[in-house]
Amino acid sequence: MDTKNATSLTEFVLTGLTYHPEWHVHLFLMFLMIYLITTVGNLGLIALICNDPQLHIPMYLFLGSLAFVDAWISSTVTPKMLVNFLAKSKMISVSECMTQLFSFAFSATTECFLLATMAYDRYVAICKPLFYPVIMSNRLCIGLSVLSFVGGLIHSIIHIGFLFRLTFCKSNIIHHFYCDIMPLFKISCTDPSINVLMVFIFSGSIQVFTIFIILISYALVLFTILKKKCVQGIRKAFSTCGAHLLSVSLYYGPLLFRYVRAGSAQADDQDMMDSLFYTIIIPLLNPIIYSLRNKKVIHSLTKVLKRHV
Repeated sequence: MDTKNATSLTEFVLTGLTYHPEWHVHLFLMFLMIYLITTVGNLGLIALICNDPQLHIPMYLFLGSLAFVDAWISSTVTPKMLVNFLAKSKMISVSECMTQLFSFAFSATTECFLLATMAYDRYVAICKPLFYPVIMSNRLCIGLSVLSFVGGLIHSIIHIGFLFRLTFCKSNIIHHFYCDIMPLFKISCTDPSINVLMVFIFSGSIQVFTIFIILISYALVLFTILKKKCVQGIRKAFSTCGAHLLSVSLYYGPLLFRYVRAGSAQADDQDMMDSLFYTIIIPLLNPIIYSLRNKKVIHSLTKVLKRHV
């Protein structure tokens, strides 16, 4: 088809998670509950950190930023998915689709950078405890958080900019539950090879860079822990790092397979399962993981509950 003479599409259709209408109400109720728990958990964690002066230190400021990003990414994807479960029309305009993709790329990239900065923070706290207040000041913490958000913004602008070179004039059916970049490439009339290359270069580089920072930081942390003679100190160090390591492992697994292998052939169902994990499940689990394994957060939450009982 001649893309120059073709009529560009103005709307897409999101197929969603399933083609079975009888499941829609049950899935709607399940994901609505997940979304409410996710929103309350992450925003509650932010409120807890803001209201407790004892939590105004880099570790918890990073955690507050992570909770904000998790709430953002969940709110980017879930509301439209919930509407589509019950709506007869699953249409989404091109502008709404691009906005959703931009918001998702921004939040997902920012989370990668935040996880790397949190790993560096744990490295300084455990490997250089005497210099921690000097090295990891609140000013540096805020600066690293701002850089994480700026990095996410620049990365999302790059991909949205390259999307404007594509023409969508054939099928308007996106086999996904939100506007993700790879499903859009599949229905493009224009050759998306350059766009796929940009995804591989930029998304791959960001993931490799942040994973490298995390691995180096925790390798040094592990080396320092093993040198300690104090069993209590070892337990405290592992307890401090355990929640972050669990969060990193859960987040990077599906994301790495999804985007670093951008040029490989993958089934649509597998793509959606990977996406479901890091857009809905991870934002649900993160506040639970960090709260249950953090004594200061539990203590602060207990004080708030006692105050209002």
